[in-house]
Amino acid sequence: MSSINLPPEGAQPAAPFDPNAPHQQKPKLRAVRGFPVNVGGQQAMGLADAKQVSDRMVVTAPAFQVVLPLMDGTRTIDEIVAQVGRGLAREHVEPLVAQLDDAGLIFGPKFDAMIAALRAEFDGSDTLPPAATAQFVEALGASEAGQEATPQDREKAGVRKLKELFDTWIAKSLENVDNPSFDALPKAVIAPHLDYPRGWLNYAAVYGRMRVVDRPDRIVILGTNHFGEGTGVVACNKSYQTPLGTCELDRELLDRLVGALGEGLVANRYDHEREHSIELHLPWIQHCMGEGGVFPKVLGVLVHDPAVNNGESYDGRGVALMPFVEALRGAIASLPGKTLIVASADLSHVGPAFGDPQAMAGDTPEVGAARNKVFQHDREMLDLVRNNKPDELVAAMAWQQNPTRWCSTGNIVAALKLVNPDDVEILNYAAAMDEQGNAMVSSAAVVMN
Repeated sequence: MSSINLPPEGAQPAAPFDPNAPHQQKPKLRAVRGFPVNVGGQQAMGLADAKQVSDRMVVTAPAFQVVLPLMDGTRTIDEIVAQVGRGLAREHVEPLVAQLDDAGLIFGPKFDAMIAALRAEFDGSDTLPPAATAQFVEALGASEAGQEATPQDREKAGVRKLKELFDTWIAKSLENVDNPSFDALPKAVIAPHLDYPRGWLNYAAVYGRMRVVDRPDRIVILGTNHFGEGTGVVACNKSYQTPLGTCELDRELLDRLVGALGEGLVANRYDHEREHSIELHLPWIQHCMGEGGVFPKVLGVLVHDPAVNNGESYDGRGVALMPFVEALRGAIASLPGKTLIVASADLSHVGPAFGDPQAMAGDTPEVGAARNKVFQHDREMLDLVRNNKPDELVAAMAWQQNPTRWCSTGNIVAALKLVNPDDVEILNYAAAMDEQGNAMVSSAAVVMN
């Protein structure tokens, strides 16, 4: 078994193993993601927090892939060593456990302190600060104003460039369409939560058409819970800030939902801390639907996958889909003003980056067949959306076991059931892919009236 001591050059010394710590003697690995890294010309494996609580990374040898699944909290280090065999020794495992613990990647006091700090910071403010949008604007500002500019000048340049990009993307997406604007505020829309360079076409196809309609009094953004602990529907009790300003929380709407569904609706509110599927819509809303710096109130809600447990929460303890839909429909009906529902949805996730053997780039018959299979599946599922058949969509995803990894079935189904549209129009469909075809993600722009 090769050594795990492959830290990047300049890294801090590894934390020592504590033989008196029970959580290190029986390590329980948290949800981590592995990825290849190159260290001094050697192929190594990086491990990072799949839940994004810790920002630390551990670098180790690829051979430890067989060790990690055994760190489930039921085995001692000696039992892990004996089960793996093949020359593995305790002195190989102890440094890895110590590094994982120091990074907060196994359960123990270090992770407990991290999660406590995160939750205290989250609850210490009424507004959730930007993450993905701030990084994007920061990069734009550095490119426009230069690194030598002050942070304030870089931020101003980044915001100005973002607005210019939005206008350019809207003009490009609508230049050859028959209906470049909606006649009235729709009941609901579907747009992606891809990063802007990959998803701009479908963002712009939706939000560009709403620049001339009546402004909603509130917007409910239904997102996807990518990293959190919630097993059902999870609402956020905060306003949302972006580099363009702040969308205030619709407190009255949230209070009515909590009154109907209980505090469990916001028990896992921390899941919104680093969740991009809500945040990425906010600058579009602010740019296209704000007036004089005043924006519609917003409520962000993460919706689980109803195909996993027929709409119930994954563990039976979270908020199920239909009680949430019924409570939200009733709350909206009881409030004055206009409400827009936004389903923040990405569709298929395919390619080697997601575990598929076949790359998606190239002109070979095999590659073409793989892409066409994805497109066909998307068409079939989007037809169910277009024909307002949410129950059939859930049944199809459950029966087929979601073969192309749609990540947002939950919020699409919730939107359909909430507004029960008379008409659903697919405005655009697109798939974005890297040059090597390692990852292809599809999305759609959809309007419900």
